[in-house]
Amino acid sequence: MGLGSDASSSSSRLDSAPLLPHHSAEGGHLSSQPKTFANVFIAVVGAGVLGLPYTFSRTGWAAGSILLLSVALLTFYCMMLLVACRRRLADEHPKKLSSFGDLGDAVFGAPGRLAVDTMLVLSQASFCVGYLIFISNTMAHLYPIFAPSSNVFLSPKALFIYAMLPFQLGLNSIKTLTLLAPLSIFADVVDLGAMGVVVGQDVSTWLAAHPPVVAFGAPAALLYGVGVSVYAFEGVCMVLPLEAEAADKKKFGATLGLSMAFIAAMYGLFGVMGYVAFGDATRDIITTNLGSGWLSAAVQLGLCINLFFTMPVMMNPVYEVAERLFHGKRYCWWLRCVLVVTVGLAAMLVPNFTDFLALVGSSVCVLLGFVLPATFHMKVFGAEMGWAGVLSDVLLVVLGLVLSVFGTYSSLVQIFHSSSA
Repeated sequence: MGLGSDASSSSSRLDSAPLLPHHSAEGGHLSSQPKTFANVFIAVVGAGVLGLPYTFSRTGWAAGSILLLSVALLTFYCMMLLVACRRRLADEHPKKLSSFGDLGDAVFGAPGRLAVDTMLVLSQASFCVGYLIFISNTMAHLYPIFAPSSNVFLSPKALFIYAMLPFQLGLNSIKTLTLLAPLSIFADVVDLGAMGVVVGQDVSTWLAAHPPVVAFGAPAALLYGVGVSVYAFEGVCMVLPLEAEAADKKKFGATLGLSMAFIAAMYGLFGVMGYVAFGDATRDIITTNLGSGWLSAAVQLGLCINLFFTMPVMMNPVYEVAERLFHGKRYCWWLRCVLVVTVGLAAMLVPNFTDFLALVGSSVCVLLGFVLPATFHMKVFGAEMGWAGVLSDVLLVVLGLVLSVFGTYSSLVQIFHSSSA
């Protein structure tokens, strides 16, 4: 993960920095196509994939697959809109446009950067809330040592969060976290290992029994599926740094498209296999559907350890913006502690991991991934685009806003329903 001087230069995912060895453009050694493919994979694939089987159990396996592929296509298209904007403005703008925030500043000035930074900070903090939900729910599942409680602040999940907070406060008080950045590579290794174990378990479970499944679920579940799918593909903030490092920029679009298609196929297979194996019994975190053997426990603990040590890196952009606004760009340990505790309390209030993914995907990620790129593209190219180009950007903005409003409302209703159940 790149720990830049502002939030926009930081990554937006658990594993969203291009950490494969590379040299700077000034050194003349840029990323080859295979390395670019791998870096896109690292930037996009994250823990959100573990919520896809449960999402498919809500939407149906066919509807879920269609939504997933549609979101992948839209995400790729919006990424390329940002690339097109940067290429157009690169010669006109004296400052190097190395990040999404730089592009926002070049297009709309300070309000553009503020919009990107706000969405980025909200997404970063939300991802960390999701990580704590995942860790605490998984630990409560593996080690049911606490008695259930109707009080969300005294539930087994909450008690595990309380136990983590002192360690997280210590890790998040570290000024420089570059030594933790290599965990980004470890994150993908763990994620892929977990996916492999889960798919193997899915196959053996499906061979033993064939639970009933549906191809198309209730229409109301479609917004839920869109939110989780958008979350799973969130990585738009890294497309500009990745394109800048590509050796053959003319082929970057093809390489990006190939990588996104591969990820979409992998996600679809994982989601479908998890759902058809467990049917309506599919849980919000698919790893908790695994058996009680040592391999299952090792996979779940590996994921928890990975997310635990990645959270301080993910929170870094939040600190950069908060310290810039409230403490004159100076390090402030108490402000960091307040933010960590706030994230922890938010995690206690949300019972379901995948429900929260749907909320984040429907709200912040839709705006960051669809609305802002289309708006920037319309501003940069509007004077020279034909009516079809302007219409496509307008429709994308409208679609994003509609999905954000109705998807956020639907996700909040689902979260409140789960909380009261």
